Amino acid sequence: MLYSRLIVVILNFFDYFQQKKIIKLIKKKFFKPILVFDIGAHYGETIKLFSKRLNIKKIYSFEASPLNYRILKKNISKLKSEKIKIFNYGAGEKMSDSFINQTIESSSSTINNLNLNSKYFERKLKILNIKNKDSFYEKIPIKIITLDYFIDKEKIENIDLLKIDTEGYELNVLKGLSKHSKKIKLIYFEHHYDDMIIKDYKFGHIHDLLKSYGFVMIKKTKMMFRKSFEYIYENKKLNN
Repeated sequence: MLYSRLIVVILNFFDYFQQKKIIKLIKKKFFKPILVFDIGAHYGETIKLFSKRLNIKKIYSFEASPLNYRILKKNISKLKSEKIKIFNYGAGEKMSDSFINQTIESSSSTINNLNLNSKYFERKLKILNIKNKDSFYEKIPIKIITLDYFIDKEKIENIDLLKIDTEGYELNVLKGLSKHSKKIKLIYFEHHYDDMIIKDYKFGHIHDLLKSYGFVMIKKTKMMFRKSFEYIYENKKLNN
């Protein structure tokens, strides 16, 4: 476990410099306080980063896992900010009851199924010193809403930044935005290219959907030591 913690520290070190570049780009795009949607909040890492580095008007943050949400709620209460609202929902293509695969490494929890025969998965088990594959995760019931529904319900006029980190569920989140995609200025998301998470789509499907919504890619960057990339897409039809 000491080795696994060391890996996390190293990854966080390199992620810090990547995040600085992302924040710098976002700052250039806005000259006013911004409204943020944070899909896949985990323990509130992005909330803390954005609250510290960006001029925030409000953050609506969603975490599907009830276990992660419990810790998220405690962490956010310490910030004592009325600008942050958190919700224990997943975001997807349609309103539904579903399950999340809650993993021991909580940040890898995913609504998608896991490929237990994946070499990437086997490497992860070795790093975490886990002998039994089945002990790596458990299925937990969750609620999924669409962002279109939430935007209507909350009467939200515009979203400056939509951040998505959902471990392979990105396309489903974006499909739930068909009605209100025009209200969003920037979309910032992570996409995995490893085979640990079973997806029924490829990155090209995300790109094509965003293109159909009127977005263009303005940044692509590889995450260190992982088969993952981060992307930022911009709606060129909107003014700052």
